[in-house]
Amino acid sequence: MTVKDWFEQRKEMQIARRDSETQIDDSVGKLWTKCYSCNSQLLKKEVEDNLMVCPKCGYHFRINARTRINQIFDENTFEEMFGNITTADPLNFVDTETYKERIKKAKAKTNLNEAVISGIGKIEGQETAAAVMDFEFMGGSMGSVVGEKVTLAMEEALKRKIPMIAITASGGARMQESILSLMQMAKTSCAVAKLNEAGLLYITVLTEPTFGGVTASFAMLGDIIIAEQDARIGFAGRRVIEQTIRQGLPADFQTANYLMKFGQIDMICSRAELKSTLAKLIRLHSQIHK
Repeated sequence: MTVKDWFEQRKEMQIARRDSETQIDDSVGKLWTKCYSCNSQLLKKEVEDNLMVCPKCGYHFRINARTRINQIFDENTFEEMFGNITTADPLNFVDTETYKERIKKAKAKTNLNEAVISGIGKIEGQETAAAVMDFEFMGGSMGSVVGEKVTLAMEEALKRKIPMIAITASGGARMQESILSLMQMAKTSCAVAKLNEAGLLYITVLTEPTFGGVTASFAMLGDIIIAEQDARIGFAGRRVIEQTIRQGLPADFQTANYLMKFGQIDMICSRAELKSTLAKLIRLHSQIHK
C-alpha cells in the first residue's frame, strides 16, 4: 500500500465514523429531549404523554396552537374559522429579507396561515369561541390578520351568545406592519368591550411567553385571567426594563407567580387541570346567567 492509498483509506474511515456518529446523534435527538428547568434528559414520548410537561420537575414546555386545541377541546368538536384570511404586505417591508419571504417561511414551518387559529369548539360539551395563538409563527407576533381573526372570533361569540376564550403566546406587535399592527390593540380591545356589554364571559389564558402589544390589549382584559404554570408575562423585556430604570429586577420578575403575587392575574393553572378549570368556569357562568 502506498502512502497515498493509506491516507485515502484513513480519510474514508474518518468520514464513515463521522456519518455513523451523526446518525446516532440524530436518533438520540428524535428520542430524547432536555428539560430547560431541571436539565433532566427525558424520553420525548414520556413528555408528550404528560401533555408536554416535565415529569421530573413539572416544567411546562411550549406547545403549538394545534396541540393546545387538542388538549383543551373535546375530540373532533373544534371547527376552525376564518382560515382563508392571509397576510398582505402593505408597506413592502424589507429588512435582511422581505416580509413576504418571512411569511412564506413561517407558513412552511408551521403549516399555518397566521399566528392564531380562531374557531368554535366544545369544552366538556359546552360550546365556546376561541382564538389560540402560536408562538412558532413569527414569534406569535400580532399583525393585521391576527388582530382581525381574534376580533372575528369575538364577534362570532357575540352572534352565538357563547363564551370566548383567548389563549395567548406572543412576543408582541409585528414590526413589519408598523402602525397597522399597533392598531390591532385598539381593535381587539373594542371587541372585548362589546363582549362585556353583552354580558358574555371572556377568559384569557396567558401562556409562555406573552409580551408586548398582546399583553397591552386583549390578553389582560379577560373577566378571568388565567396564567399557565411557568409562563412569562409582561410588556417590555426584562433587559430593556433594567436598562431603563438602571437597577436589577427580582429573579421571578414577569413570571406567573410574580403577577399572581401582585394581583395582576386571577389564577395559575397547570396544563393538566386547564381543561377542567375552563369547563367549570364556563358552567358556573352559564348557571348564574340562566
